[in-house]
Amino acid sequence: MTGGIKWGLETTRALAASLGDPQRHYAVVHIGGTNGKGSTAAFTAAMLRAAGLRVGLYTSPHLVSFCERIIVDGVPIAEDAAAAWTARLRPLAEEREASFFEITTAIAFADFAARGVEIAVVEVGLGGRLDATTVVEPLACGVTRIALEHTEYLGGTLEAIAGEKAGIAKAGVPFLTTETDADVVRVLFREAEVRGARCEAIDPSRAAGFALGLDGPHQVANASLALALVEALPARFRPDADAVTAGLAWARVPGRFDRRGRWLFDVAHNPDGMRALVAALRARAVPRPLWAVVAVLRDKAWREMLEILAPAVDGLVLTRANGAPAERAWDLDAAVAWAAGRGIRVEAVPAMTEALQTVRSRSALGLVTGSFHTVGDAMTLLGVEPVR
Repeated sequence: MTGGIKWGLETTRALAASLGDPQRHYAVVHIGGTNGKGSTAAFTAAMLRAAGLRVGLYTSPHLVSFCERIIVDGVPIAEDAAAAWTARLRPLAEEREASFFEITTAIAFADFAARGVEIAVVEVGLGGRLDATTVVEPLACGVTRIALEHTEYLGGTLEAIAGEKAGIAKAGVPFLTTETDADVVRVLFREAEVRGARCEAIDPSRAAGFALGLDGPHQVANASLALALVEALPARFRPDADAVTAGLAWARVPGRFDRRGRWLFDVAHNPDGMRALVAALRARAVPRPLWAVVAVLRDKAWREMLEILAPAVDGLVLTRANGAPAERAWDLDAAVAWAAGRGIRVEAVPAMTEALQTVRSRSALGLVTGSFHTVGDAMTLLGVEPVR
């Protein structure tokens, strides 16, 4: 098995088949996009739970524990169950050189069936067309905003990326999006219609009148897509008005504008996500001074991200995320030199523990951002449980 990205659906199909195709034992809602798909999945799952259904939620990546990825009615998969499914899949996984994500996806499908899930909300991992999760046969599909990401795999334009994201569409299945860029929507719908999907553009402000459990102006669009997705489901899965209201208010996702005492965690890891974080900061009366601990992966657009974040905080402490792969760690010296050349106030503190201490000493509220690795490492060091 490998840890890298691997395209194609055949291995996931083989792994799932070896377990009796558990993904066919329950209904599925499938959610892709660039930013916001995890939050949209959380809103969707919360409304379905509020309706009294037993709901599985599959998301990625995790912050601290692998078990965060596979949740049934708020309870993560047990470590011994994850180990047992891994052992069962190992011979076939090794034979097929399955990736980590392919194996994890098969485990999620099996765990949901074993725990009696009635409907699962499944977040796409990367892209859509060839993502391992695309083996599901969903009742509804949704795509959030499209932004530049993983261009080496998905293409260098928004339109190319949209074409890949639209690959989750299925014949006769509602295909919904809150994307507002006309050119991007045109590509999404063109590709989805080729697959026979029923396409609909969703007003990204339609959930504006609801109390939302996830904070930040950008969450209205995510909640709007989630609302449209549950409304598109067959009657037996469709939440009533009370369940919709309750679920949207209950929804929680660790690491998304996530306030925990004196710390605020946000997994913004690209410019679009950083803009959403800054908009949320400006929309809320957060305590000041506000300093940020920041670590970004080398292959992300960290220059643009720092430019977006810097005016919204009182100072930036740049550090390294220990959980990030060594080959993807950013060059702190280069980041400091680049920032200084543009008049951005930064300080390099390579050790995460010391970076957190520095920000704690200077802030009424400390922000941690830049990647999932960054937030996960900080939560571990600060003793914060991601799932609550």
